[in-house]
Amino acid sequence: MKISLNDMRFYAFHGVMEQEKKVGNKFTVDIEIDADVEKSTITDHIEDTINYAEIYNIVKEQMAIPSNLLEHVAGRIIDKLHENIPQITGIRVKVSKINPPFGGDLLSASVTLDQTF
Repeated sequence: MKISLNDMRFYAFHGVMEQEKKVGNKFTVDIEIDADVEKSTITDHIEDTINYAEIYNIVKEQMAIPSNLLEHVAGRIIDKLHENIPQITGIRVKVSKINPPFGGDLLSASVTLDQTF
């Protein structure tokens, strides 16, 4: 089964330029998790699935730690999710920087990492 949290929005201080580290920027994160939570389709109990709030809080915690690279942020998110939610068998994380400051006319720049356990 897949669980997705889409378009989570954060203001954070990721980037290699000094201005990005001081001023910050808007980011979005999309998560897709593979996990065996089939039991919850029968029981209707939260303890038989993965709590979406827990996923969000882990992502929020990791987004608050400044990094130079989006790749590093995505990798930390994957590591913490897997560490804290052992029933996860696979994760896809997409981290996007909205309107990155390099002079181009674009909505966002993104990094997507996939990990299978």
